[in-house]
Amino acid sequence: MALPIVNSIISWFLKKRKHQVELFIKYPVEVQFEQMLKLLRTATNTEYGKRYAFKKVENYKDFTTQIPLVNYEALSPYIQEQRTTGKNILWPNKIKWYAKSSGTTNSKSKFIPVSEDAIKLCHFKGGKDMLTLFCNNNEDAKLFTGKNLRLGGSSAVYEDNDAYFGDLSAIIIENLPLWADMSSAPKQEVALMSEWESKMDAIIKETVDENITSLAGVPSWMLVLLERVLKYTGKNNILEVWPNLEVYFHGGVNFNPYREQYKKLIPSDKFKYYETYNASEGFFAIQDQNNSDELLLMLDYGIFYEFIPMDEYKSIKSKAISLADVELNKNYALVITTNAGLWRYIIGDTIKFTSLTPHRIKITGRTKHFINAFGEELIIENAEEALKIACTKNNALIKEYTVAPIFMAENEKGSHEWLIEFEQAPTSLEKFQTELDTALQNINSDYEAKRYKDITLTLPLISLASKNQFHFWLKSKNKLGGQHKVPRLYNDRSFIDEIKEYQLEQQC
Repeated sequence: MALPIVNSIISWFLKKRKHQVELFIKYPVEVQFEQMLKLLRTATNTEYGKRYAFKKVENYKDFTTQIPLVNYEALSPYIQEQRTTGKNILWPNKIKWYAKSSGTTNSKSKFIPVSEDAIKLCHFKGGKDMLTLFCNNNEDAKLFTGKNLRLGGSSAVYEDNDAYFGDLSAIIIENLPLWADMSSAPKQEVALMSEWESKMDAIIKETVDENITSLAGVPSWMLVLLERVLKYTGKNNILEVWPNLEVYFHGGVNFNPYREQYKKLIPSDKFKYYETYNASEGFFAIQDQNNSDELLLMLDYGIFYEFIPMDEYKSIKSKAISLADVELNKNYALVITTNAGLWRYIIGDTIKFTSLTPHRIKITGRTKHFINAFGEELIIENAEEALKIACTKNNALIKEYTVAPIFMAENEKGSHEWLIEFEQAPTSLEKFQTELDTALQNINSDYEAKRYKDITLTLPLISLASKNQFHFWLKSKNKLGGQHKVPRLYNDRSFIDEIKEYQLEQQC
Protein backbone atom coordinates (compact mmCIF):
# COMPACT_ATOMS: atom_id res chain seq x y z
CA MET A 1 0.00 0.00 0.00
CA ALA A 2 1.44 3.39 -0.98
CA LEU A 3 2.67 5.55 1.91
CA PRO A 4 0.33 8.51 1.16
CA ILE A 5 -2.68 6.16 1.40
CA VAL A 6 -1.37 4.73 4.69
CA ASN A 7 -0.92 8.30 5.95
CA SER A 8 -4.53 9.17 5.03
CA ILE A 9 -6.00 6.04 6.66
CA ILE A 10 -4.07 6.43 9.94
CA SER A 11 -4.90 10.15 10.08
CA TRP A 12 -8.61 9.36 9.60
CA PHE A 13 -8.65 6.84 12.46
CA LEU A 14 -6.85 9.24 14.78
CA LYS A 15 -9.23 12.10 14.03
CA LYS A 16 -12.25 9.96 15.02
CA ARG A 17 -10.93 10.12 18.61
CA LYS A 18 -11.42 13.93 18.57
CA HIS A 19 -15.14 13.46 19.27
CA GLN A 20 -14.38 11.67 22.56
CA VAL A 21 -12.00 14.47 23.54
CA GLU A 22 -14.78 16.97 22.88
CA LEU A 23 -17.03 14.97 25.22
CA PHE A 24 -14.77 15.32 28.26
CA ILE A 25 -14.15 18.97 27.40
CA LYS A 26 -17.92 19.52 27.55
CA TYR A 27 -18.50 17.46 30.73
CA PRO A 28 -15.17 17.58 32.61
CA VAL A 29 -16.40 17.18 36.19
CA GLU A 30 -18.84 14.40 35.31
CA VAL A 31 -16.18 12.48 33.38
CA GLN A 32 -13.72 12.83 36.26
CA PHE A 33 -16.12 11.52 38.92
CA GLU A 34 -16.99 8.65 36.62
CA GLN A 35 -13.27 7.85 36.47
CA MET A 36 -13.04 7.99 40.28
CA LEU A 37 -15.90 5.57 40.82
CA LYS A 38 -14.65 3.19 38.14
CA LEU A 39 -11.20 3.04 39.76
CA LEU A 40 -12.72 2.39 43.18
CA ARG A 41 -15.04 -0.35 41.96
CA THR A 42 -12.21 -2.05 40.06
CA ALA A 43 -9.96 -2.14 43.14
CA THR A 44 -12.59 -2.88 45.82
CA ASN A 45 -11.17 -6.33 46.63
CA THR A 46 -7.50 -5.37 46.69
CA GLU A 47 -5.81 -5.23 50.09
CA TYR A 48 -5.67 -1.46 49.87
CA GLY A 49 -9.32 -1.34 48.82
CA LYS A 50 -10.38 -3.46 51.77
CA ARG A 51 -8.26 -1.48 54.22
CA TYR A 52 -9.86 1.81 53.21
CA ALA A 53 -13.35 0.45 52.46
CA PHE A 54 -13.53 1.43 48.81
CA LYS A 55 -16.94 -0.19 48.48
CA LYS A 56 -18.42 2.40 50.86
CA VAL A 57 -17.22 5.39 48.85
CA GLU A 58 -20.13 6.99 47.02
CA ASN A 59 -18.94 10.56 46.42
CA TYR A 60 -15.93 12.81 46.57
CA LYS A 61 -16.45 13.67 50.23
CA ASP A 62 -16.30 9.95 51.13
CA PHE A 63 -13.24 9.60 48.93
CA THR A 64 -11.29 12.31 50.78
CA THR A 65 -12.50 11.18 54.21
CA GLN A 66 -11.67 7.48 53.88
CA ILE A 67 -8.57 7.40 51.70
CA PRO A 68 -5.42 9.24 52.85
CA LEU A 69 -3.18 11.46 50.77
CA VAL A 70 0.18 9.73 50.24
CA ASN A 71 3.62 10.43 48.88
CA TYR A 72 6.05 7.78 47.64
CA GLU A 73 7.45 7.18 51.12
CA ALA A 74 3.97 6.40 52.45
CA LEU A 75 2.98 4.16 49.54
CA SER A 76 6.33 2.41 48.99
CA PRO A 77 5.75 -0.47 51.49
CA TYR A 78 2.63 -1.46 49.52
CA ILE A 79 4.49 -1.14 46.21
CA GLN A 80 7.40 -3.19 47.52
CA GLU A 81 5.13 -5.99 48.78
CA GLN A 82 3.23 -6.01 45.49
CA ARG A 83 6.46 -6.07 43.46
CA THR A 84 8.02 -8.94 45.42
CA THR A 85 4.92 -11.10 46.03
CA GLY A 86 2.82 -10.43 42.93
CA LYS A 87 -0.30 -10.07 45.10
CA ASN A 88 -3.10 -7.66 44.27
CA ILE A 89 -2.14 -5.16 46.96
CA LEU A 90 -2.95 -1.90 45.12
CA TRP A 91 -4.51 -3.10 41.85
CA PRO A 92 -6.51 -6.28 41.11
CA ASN A 93 -4.45 -7.50 38.16
CA LYS A 94 -0.86 -8.67 38.57
CA ILE A 95 1.48 -5.83 37.70
CA LYS A 96 4.44 -7.01 35.68
CA TRP A 97 6.11 -3.67 34.95
CA TYR A 98 7.66 -1.06 37.25
CA ALA A 99 9.15 2.21 36.06
CA LYS A 100 12.35 2.93 37.93
CA SER A 101 12.50 6.65 38.52
CA SER A 102 14.37 9.04 40.77
CA GLY A 103 12.67 12.23 39.59
CA THR A 104 15.95 14.12 40.06
CA THR A 105 19.59 13.11 40.07
CA ASN A 106 19.66 11.85 43.64
CA SER A 107 20.46 8.21 44.22
CA LYS A 108 17.21 6.97 45.76
CA SER A 109 15.12 5.00 43.27
CA LYS A 110 11.37 4.86 43.06
CA PHE A 111 9.56 1.87 41.58
CA ILE A 112 6.34 3.14 40.04
CA PRO A 113 3.79 0.43 39.12
CA VAL A 114 2.79 0.40 35.44
CA SER A 115 -0.20 -1.89 34.97
CA GLU A 116 -1.47 -3.26 31.65
CA ASP A 117 -4.42 -0.87 32.04
CA ALA A 118 -2.03 2.07 32.47
CA ILE A 119 0.01 1.05 29.42
CA LYS A 120 -2.98 0.65 27.11
CA LEU A 121 -5.53 3.13 28.48
CA CYS A 122 -3.15 5.87 29.57
CA HIS A 123 0.35 5.84 28.06
CA PHE A 124 -0.56 4.41 24.64
CA LYS A 125 -3.77 6.43 24.55
CA GLY A 126 -1.77 9.56 25.33
CA GLY A 127 0.67 8.80 22.53
CA LYS A 128 -2.17 8.31 20.05
CA ASP A 129 -3.95 11.46 21.24
CA MET A 130 -0.74 13.44 20.77
CA LEU A 131 -0.89 12.44 17.10
CA THR A 132 -4.66 12.97 16.97
CA LEU A 133 -4.47 16.55 18.21
CA PHE A 134 -1.57 17.39 15.92
CA CYS A 135 -3.28 15.90 12.85
CA ASN A 136 -6.56 17.61 13.73
CA ASN A 137 -4.78 20.98 13.79
CA ASN A 138 -2.70 20.31 10.67
CA GLU A 139 -4.86 18.86 7.92
CA ASP A 140 -1.98 18.54 5.48
CA ALA A 141 0.30 16.65 7.91
CA LYS A 142 2.20 13.75 6.34
CA LEU A 143 3.69 12.24 9.49
CA PHE A 144 2.97 8.67 8.49
CA THR A 145 4.79 8.85 5.17
CA GLY A 146 7.97 8.61 7.22
CA LYS A 147 9.19 7.64 10.68
CA ASN A 148 9.33 9.13 14.14
CA LEU A 149 12.80 9.43 15.65
CA ARG A 150 12.35 8.47 19.30
CA LEU A 151 14.94 9.26 21.92
CA GLY A 152 13.97 7.42 25.07
CA GLY A 153 15.65 6.29 28.23
CA SER A 154 19.15 4.90 28.37
CA SER A 155 18.32 1.75 30.34
CA ALA A 156 17.19 -1.67 29.30
CA VAL A 157 14.51 -3.57 31.22
CA TYR A 158 15.63 -5.83 34.07
CA GLU A 159 13.90 -8.78 35.76
CA ASP A 160 13.49 -9.12 39.52
CA ASN A 161 11.18 -11.62 41.26
CA ASP A 162 9.10 -12.20 38.12
CA ALA A 163 8.60 -8.43 37.72
CA TYR A 164 10.41 -6.13 35.30
CA PHE A 165 11.76 -2.64 35.85
CA GLY A 166 13.49 0.07 33.84
CA ASP A 167 12.93 3.56 32.41
CA LEU A 168 9.32 4.20 31.46
CA SER A 169 10.40 4.79 27.86
CA ALA A 170 12.03 1.35 27.80
CA ILE A 171 8.83 -0.24 29.15
CA ILE A 172 6.76 1.54 26.52
CA ILE A 173 9.10 0.44 23.73
CA GLU A 174 8.96 -3.17 24.99
CA ASN A 175 5.15 -3.08 24.76
CA LEU A 176 4.65 -1.09 21.56
CA PRO A 177 2.17 -2.55 19.06
CA LEU A 178 3.75 -3.66 15.79
CA TRP A 179 2.41 -0.72 13.74
CA ALA A 180 3.88 1.82 16.18
CA ASP A 181 7.24 0.07 16.36
CA MET A 182 7.48 -0.16 12.57
CA SER A 183 6.81 3.56 12.21
CA SER A 184 9.57 4.46 14.68
CA ALA A 185 13.34 4.70 14.51
CA PRO A 186 15.78 3.54 15.71
CA LYS A 187 14.95 -0.14 15.90
CA GLN A 188 14.15 -1.59 19.32
CA GLU A 189 17.58 -3.08 20.09
CA VAL A 190 19.21 0.33 19.54
CA ALA A 191 16.47 2.26 21.35
CA LEU A 192 17.02 0.09 24.44
CA MET A 193 20.82 0.30 24.53
CA SER A 194 22.06 1.16 28.02
CA GLU A 195 25.36 2.92 27.27
CA TRP A 196 24.38 6.42 26.27
CA GLU A 197 27.35 7.47 24.13
CA SER A 198 27.30 4.28 22.05
CA LYS A 199 23.55 4.54 21.74
CA MET A 200 23.79 8.07 20.29
CA ASP A 201 26.28 6.91 17.66
CA ALA A 202 24.08 3.92 16.75
CA ILE A 203 20.95 6.10 16.44
CA ILE A 204 22.72 8.53 14.11
CA LYS A 205 24.10 5.81 11.84
CA GLU A 206 20.67 4.17 11.59
CA THR A 207 18.55 7.28 11.03
CA VAL A 208 20.48 9.79 8.89
CA ASP A 209 19.33 8.05 5.68
CA GLU A 210 15.75 7.47 6.88
CA ASN A 211 12.77 9.67 6.03
CA ILE A 212 12.28 11.16 9.49
CA THR A 213 9.08 13.22 9.73
CA SER A 214 8.84 13.76 13.50
CA LEU A 215 10.99 13.80 16.64
CA ALA A 216 10.09 12.75 20.19
CA GLY A 217 12.14 13.06 23.36
CA VAL A 218 13.42 15.28 26.17
CA PRO A 219 14.70 18.65 24.79
CA SER A 220 18.09 18.65 26.51
CA TRP A 221 19.06 15.20 25.19
CA MET A 222 17.46 15.65 21.77
CA LEU A 223 19.53 18.81 21.36
CA VAL A 224 22.72 16.83 21.98
CA LEU A 225 21.63 14.23 19.41
CA LEU A 226 20.76 16.80 16.72
CA GLU A 227 24.05 18.63 17.17
CA ARG A 228 25.87 15.31 16.73
CA VAL A 229 23.81 14.57 13.61
CA LEU A 230 25.06 17.81 12.03
CA LYS A 231 28.64 17.05 13.02
CA TYR A 232 28.34 13.52 11.55
CA THR A 233 26.72 14.62 8.29
CA GLY A 234 28.50 17.96 7.80
CA LYS A 235 25.14 19.61 7.05
CA ASN A 236 24.25 23.17 8.08
CA ASN A 237 20.86 22.40 9.63
CA ILE A 238 18.61 19.44 10.41
CA LEU A 239 16.24 20.09 7.48
CA GLU A 240 19.13 19.37 5.12
CA VAL A 241 19.32 15.92 6.75
CA TRP A 242 15.56 15.29 7.05
CA PRO A 243 13.72 17.64 4.65
CA ASN A 244 10.26 16.22 5.48
CA LEU A 245 10.53 16.87 9.22
CA GLU A 246 7.24 18.39 10.49
CA VAL A 247 7.04 18.35 14.29
CA TYR A 248 8.94 17.81 17.52
CA PHE A 249 6.94 16.23 20.37
CA HIS A 250 8.74 17.16 23.57
CA GLY A 251 8.33 17.03 27.34
CA GLY A 252 10.19 16.36 30.56
CA VAL A 253 11.76 19.80 31.02
CA ASN A 254 10.77 23.38 30.26
CA PHE A 255 11.35 24.03 26.56
CA ASN A 256 11.90 27.80 26.73
CA PRO A 257 15.64 27.71 27.50
CA TYR A 258 16.17 25.56 24.41
CA ARG A 259 13.76 27.22 21.96
CA GLU A 260 16.23 29.54 20.22
CA GLN A 261 18.78 26.76 19.79
CA TYR A 262 16.15 24.58 18.11
CA LYS A 263 15.15 27.41 15.79
CA LYS A 264 18.75 27.60 14.61
CA LEU A 265 18.94 23.85 14.09
CA ILE A 266 15.53 23.66 12.38
CA PRO A 267 15.16 26.99 10.49
CA SER A 268 11.52 26.83 9.35
CA ASP A 269 8.45 28.83 10.37
CA LYS A 270 6.29 25.87 9.33
CA PHE A 271 7.94 23.45 11.74
CA LYS A 272 5.76 22.70 14.80
CA TYR A 273 6.60 22.09 18.45
CA TYR A 274 4.09 20.07 20.51
CA GLU A 275 4.54 19.67 24.26
CA THR A 276 3.32 16.71 26.30
CA TYR A 277 3.13 16.15 30.05
CA ASN A 278 3.82 12.52 30.80
CA ALA A 279 5.73 10.80 33.58
CA SER A 280 6.30 7.35 35.03
CA GLU A 281 3.05 7.78 36.95
CA GLY A 282 0.91 8.54 33.91
CA PHE A 283 0.23 10.59 30.78
CA PHE A 284 -1.54 13.75 31.90
CA ALA A 285 -1.76 16.54 29.33
CA ILE A 286 -1.07 17.42 25.70
CA GLN A 287 -0.72 20.67 23.78
CA ASP A 288 -3.90 20.84 21.71
CA GLN A 289 -3.26 24.04 19.73
CA ASN A 290 -0.54 25.07 17.31
CA ASN A 291 1.97 27.60 18.67
CA SER A 292 0.71 27.37 22.25
CA ASP A 293 2.34 26.87 25.63
CA GLU A 294 -0.83 25.52 27.26
CA LEU A 295 -1.62 21.82 27.71
CA LEU A 296 -5.06 20.22 27.64
CA LEU A 297 -5.62 18.09 30.75
CA MET A 298 -6.70 14.66 29.51
CA LEU A 299 -9.59 13.51 31.67
CA ASP A 300 -10.46 10.00 30.44
CA TYR A 301 -7.18 8.08 30.86
CA GLY A 302 -8.11 6.18 34.01
CA ILE A 303 -6.72 8.96 36.20
CA PHE A 304 -8.64 10.97 38.79
CA TYR A 305 -7.07 14.34 39.55
CA GLU A 306 -6.97 16.37 42.73
CA PHE A 307 -5.18 19.60 43.53
CA ILE A 308 -3.58 21.09 46.65
CA PRO A 309 -3.25 24.90 46.71
CA MET A 310 0.46 25.55 47.19
CA ASP A 311 -0.20 28.38 49.65
CA GLU A 312 -1.75 25.70 51.89
CA TYR A 313 0.62 22.84 51.03
CA LYS A 314 1.63 20.60 53.96
CA SER A 315 2.58 17.45 52.07
CA ILE A 316 0.35 14.47 53.03
CA LYS A 317 -1.35 16.55 55.74
CA SER A 318 -2.78 18.90 53.13
CA LYS A 319 -6.38 19.27 52.01
CA ALA A 320 -7.00 18.60 48.33
CA ILE A 321 -9.81 19.80 46.06
CA SER A 322 -11.33 18.29 42.92
CA LEU A 323 -11.42 19.67 39.39
CA ALA A 324 -14.80 21.26 40.18
CA ASP A 325 -13.20 23.81 42.51
CA VAL A 326 -9.96 24.85 40.83
CA GLU A 327 -9.23 28.49 40.01
CA LEU A 328 -7.33 30.22 37.26
CA ASN A 329 -3.63 31.08 37.67
CA LYS A 330 -3.31 29.53 41.11
CA ASN A 331 -0.37 27.25 41.88
CA TYR A 332 -1.43 23.67 42.77
CA ALA A 333 0.39 20.50 43.74
CA LEU A 334 -0.92 17.68 41.57
CA VAL A 335 -2.51 14.61 43.19
CA ILE A 336 -3.43 11.53 41.15
CA THR A 337 -5.37 8.30 41.57
CA THR A 338 -4.57 5.92 38.72
CA ASN A 339 -5.35 2.63 37.01
CA ALA A 340 -1.94 1.38 38.16
CA GLY A 341 -2.86 1.52 41.87
CA LEU A 342 -1.58 4.92 42.93
CA TRP A 343 -4.19 6.20 45.38
CA ARG A 344 -4.33 9.92 46.14
CA TYR A 345 -0.64 10.11 45.29
CA ILE A 346 1.18 13.46 45.46
CA ILE A 347 3.29 13.27 42.34
CA GLY A 348 5.55 16.18 43.25
CA ASP A 349 4.72 18.46 40.29
CA THR A 350 3.03 21.83 40.51
CA ILE A 351 0.70 23.24 37.85
CA LYS A 352 -1.61 26.17 37.27
CA PHE A 353 -4.78 26.42 35.19
CA THR A 354 -4.64 28.90 32.32
CA SER A 355 -8.16 28.03 31.14
CA LEU A 356 -11.19 26.35 32.71
CA THR A 357 -13.15 25.89 29.48
CA PRO A 358 -11.49 23.62 28.52
CA HIS A 359 -9.15 22.77 31.38
CA ARG A 360 -5.71 23.78 30.15
CA ILE A 361 -2.63 23.91 32.34
CA LYS A 362 1.00 24.95 32.54
CA ILE A 363 3.61 23.07 34.55
CA THR A 364 5.08 25.49 37.09
CA GLY A 365 7.65 23.32 38.88
CA ARG A 366 8.07 20.80 41.67
CA THR A 367 6.85 20.78 45.25
CA LYS A 368 10.45 20.22 46.37
CA HIS A 369 12.24 22.19 43.66
CA PHE A 370 11.89 25.78 44.78
CA ILE A 371 13.87 28.22 46.86
CA ASN A 372 12.27 29.70 49.94
CA ALA A 373 15.32 30.20 52.15
CA PHE A 374 14.41 33.83 52.87
CA GLY A 375 10.65 33.89 52.21
CA GLU A 376 11.15 34.63 48.50
CA GLU A 377 9.12 31.62 47.26
CA LEU A 378 10.99 31.34 43.97
CA ILE A 379 9.58 28.59 41.74
CA ILE A 380 10.87 27.16 38.47
CA GLU A 381 8.33 29.06 36.39
CA ASN A 382 9.71 32.35 37.78
CA ALA A 383 13.29 31.30 37.08
CA GLU A 384 12.60 30.17 33.52
CA GLU A 385 10.69 33.34 32.62
CA ALA A 386 13.36 35.63 34.12
CA LEU A 387 16.13 33.75 32.27
CA LYS A 388 14.20 34.08 29.02
CA ILE A 389 13.96 37.86 29.49
CA ALA A 390 17.63 38.24 30.47
CA CYS A 391 18.77 36.08 27.53
CA THR A 392 16.64 38.01 25.03
CA LYS A 393 17.98 41.36 26.22
CA ASN A 394 21.59 40.13 26.17
CA ASN A 395 21.54 37.92 23.08
CA ALA A 396 22.51 34.93 25.23
CA LEU A 397 21.64 31.23 25.08
CA ILE A 398 21.67 28.90 28.09
CA LYS A 399 22.52 25.22 27.88
CA GLU A 400 22.10 24.20 31.54
CA TYR A 401 21.76 25.84 34.94
CA THR A 402 21.01 25.27 38.60
CA VAL A 403 20.23 27.71 41.42
CA ALA A 404 20.71 27.51 45.18
CA PRO A 405 20.64 29.94 48.13
CA ILE A 406 23.71 31.57 49.58
CA PHE A 407 22.81 31.54 53.24
CA MET A 408 23.34 34.51 55.53
CA ALA A 409 26.61 34.62 57.40
CA GLU A 410 27.77 37.02 60.09
CA ASN A 411 27.25 40.61 58.84
CA GLU A 412 26.36 39.29 55.38
CA LYS A 413 23.04 39.22 53.57
CA GLY A 414 21.68 36.22 51.72
CA SER A 415 21.60 35.74 47.98
CA HIS A 416 21.07 33.20 45.20
CA GLU A 417 23.85 31.58 43.24
CA TRP A 418 23.12 30.75 39.60
CA LEU A 419 25.55 28.23 38.12
CA ILE A 420 25.06 28.64 34.37
CA GLU A 421 26.55 26.92 31.33
CA PHE A 422 26.02 29.26 28.40
CA GLU A 423 25.71 28.03 24.85
CA GLN A 424 26.18 31.67 23.85
CA ALA A 425 27.48 33.91 26.62
CA PRO A 426 26.28 37.49 27.10
CA THR A 427 28.68 40.27 26.17
CA SER A 428 28.36 41.69 29.67
CA LEU A 429 27.83 39.30 32.55
CA GLU A 430 27.17 42.26 34.84
CA LYS A 431 24.33 43.47 32.62
CA PHE A 432 22.92 39.94 32.41
CA GLN A 433 23.01 39.74 36.23
CA THR A 434 21.10 43.02 36.55
CA GLU A 435 18.51 42.08 33.91
CA LEU A 436 17.93 38.71 35.59
CA ASP A 437 17.45 40.34 38.98
CA THR A 438 15.07 42.97 37.58
CA ALA A 439 13.01 40.34 35.79
CA LEU A 440 12.74 38.22 38.95
CA GLN A 441 11.53 41.25 40.91
CA ASN A 442 8.92 42.06 38.26
CA ILE A 443 7.68 38.46 38.20
CA ASN A 444 7.78 37.57 41.91
CA SER A 445 6.60 40.11 44.50
CA ASP A 446 8.00 38.05 47.40
CA TYR A 447 11.45 38.12 45.80
CA GLU A 448 11.04 41.85 45.14
CA ALA A 449 10.22 42.48 48.80
CA LYS A 450 13.33 40.65 49.97
CA ARG A 451 15.47 42.54 47.44
CA TYR A 452 14.12 45.98 48.51
CA LYS A 453 17.18 48.06 49.46
CA ASP A 454 19.07 44.74 49.82
CA ILE A 455 17.15 44.25 53.07
CA THR A 456 17.44 40.43 52.94
CA LEU A 457 18.80 39.47 49.54
CA THR A 458 21.61 41.01 47.52
CA LEU A 459 22.10 40.76 43.76
CA PRO A 460 22.23 37.15 42.52
CA LEU A 461 25.68 35.71 41.97
CA ILE A 462 26.29 34.35 38.47
CA SER A 463 28.87 31.55 38.38
CA LEU A 464 30.04 30.21 35.04
CA ALA A 465 30.09 26.48 34.44
CA SER A 466 32.70 25.12 32.08
CA LYS A 467 31.75 23.58 28.73
CA ASN A 468 29.74 20.36 29.21
CA GLN A 469 30.24 20.50 32.98
CA PHE A 470 26.67 19.43 33.71
CA HIS A 471 26.90 16.67 31.10
CA PHE A 472 30.03 15.18 32.64
CA TRP A 473 28.62 15.52 36.16
CA LEU A 474 25.52 13.58 35.07
CA LYS A 475 27.77 11.03 33.38
CA SER A 476 29.70 10.55 36.62
CA LYS A 477 26.36 9.71 38.25
CA ASN A 478 25.42 7.30 35.43
CA LYS A 479 22.49 9.63 34.71
CA LEU A 480 22.88 10.38 31.01
CA GLY A 481 19.81 10.34 28.80
CA GLY A 482 16.13 9.64 29.23
CA GLN A 483 14.28 11.50 31.96
CA HIS A 484 17.40 12.36 33.99
CA LYS A 485 17.54 16.08 34.65
CA VAL A 486 19.67 18.63 36.42
CA PRO A 487 17.74 20.00 39.43
CA ARG A 488 16.98 23.61 38.49
CA LEU A 489 16.13 25.05 41.91
CA TYR A 490 17.04 23.56 45.23
CA ASN A 491 16.44 24.86 48.72
CA ASP A 492 19.90 23.87 49.95
CA ARG A 493 23.35 23.78 48.40
CA SER A 494 23.81 20.03 48.08
CA PHE A 495 23.59 19.87 44.28
CA ILE A 496 25.30 23.11 43.34
CA ASP A 497 28.28 22.47 45.64
CA GLU A 498 28.66 18.94 44.31
CA ILE A 499 28.64 20.13 40.69
CA LYS A 500 31.16 22.88 41.45
CA GLU A 501 33.36 20.46 43.39
CA TYR A 502 33.23 18.03 40.48
CA GLN A 503 34.59 20.76 38.21
CA LEU A 504 37.48 21.40 40.59
CA GLU A 505 38.28 17.69 40.74
CA GLN A 506 38.40 17.55 36.94
CA GLN A 507 40.79 20.49 36.81
CA CYS A 508 43.17 18.92 39.33
